[in-house]
Amino acid sequence: MKKRVLVAMSGGVDSSVAAALLVEQGYEVIGVTMQLWDYSQNESSCDPNSKFDTCCSLDDVADARLVAHKLGIPFYVFDYQDDFKENVVDYFTDEYLKGRTPNPCVACNTFLKFDHLLDRAQRLGCDFVATGHYAQIHFNEIYGHYKLLKGNDSQKDQSYFLYSLTQERLEKVLFPVGNLSKPEVRVIAEKYGLVNAAKKESMEICFIPNNDYAKFISNRVQDSDLIKGDIRHEEGQLLGVHDGIHQFTVGQRKGLKVSFANPLYVTRIDSETGTVFAGEEKYLYRSGFSFKKFHMVRDFGNDIDFEVKIRYRSAPCQATLEKNGDFVSLRFKTPQKSVTPGQIAVLYCDNEVVGGGFIDKVFL
Repeated sequence: MKKRVLVAMSGGVDSSVAAALLVEQGYEVIGVTMQLWDYSQNESSCDPNSKFDTCCSLDDVADARLVAHKLGIPFYVFDYQDDFKENVVDYFTDEYLKGRTPNPCVACNTFLKFDHLLDRAQRLGCDFVATGHYAQIHFNEIYGHYKLLKGNDSQKDQSYFLYSLTQERLEKVLFPVGNLSKPEVRVIAEKYGLVNAAKKESMEICFIPNNDYAKFISNRVQDSDLIKGDIRHEEGQLLGVHDGIHQFTVGQRKGLKVSFANPLYVTRIDSETGTVFAGEEKYLYRSGFSFKKFHMVRDFGNDIDFEVKIRYRSAPCQATLEKNGDFVSLRFKTPQKSVTPGQIAVLYCDNEVVGGGFIDKVFL
């Protein structure tokens, strides 16, 4: 009997090729698009000058449907707008209001694609869920565990976003394009005559019009919810005032709107007082941080030295993992720049994902 796979089809070329490859490999494939955000109803989408870097918009749904028809597979649209608002949009807003910098793509993967969608797949009698992520899964038969590995294309690797996957979920997930490069994926799409073979990639957050985070958040909350306060130099000098800490993130240079002899960066944010601290580049470096909601993909025994990425596009650096009961922290071998509370830090051992979590308290 054929194995049945539910493929999350965003309307982009990666997930479309993932579906095509699974059909080619003999799986019974069902295509599904998650309707996450109503662009016609939310924020300034009625403004013709507003631009979204969409994912799962009406055009994307149409593209996914055309690809499914081309491949001869059934296709469905599942409405997850309420779940997306609660687990992604509200989380995104709340974190910025607290002076932290969230990663909504990780939240979307964790709570939507690899939680709700896996549950739906099981109810439909599917053996697996597949996506177009550039990552790989390897089963170690000797030790009986799964490894989450980087994608072969180092420029497109998306393993960072998948650090929260458990062994139970890895058993039920397929990444058909993980061993391919982006150019190879487009060649396959052209071979199949897929409508989105040359479609551009989405680079920004899908639900933010014009990539204006501050305006998006301001439009969603009351003015009384915004934490306002001073902008101070790390040495104590008052530089100015601001209308809300949600406008700032650690490492930010533009938008401070203060005059100073040297270039200044946001160095830290005190949500209790509303103070945004700024300073020269030398003030950005930190020795480590504590984790919040730390998760390991598999047991690494007594290993403590790993590489860590403190942002998706950051270069990995050497660090030591420290555990004391439930308290987990990381110490860099050399100080690192712009370590940002709320962002995700992911640990690697060579090309394998060790685990990760939210950056919580940052150490000087």
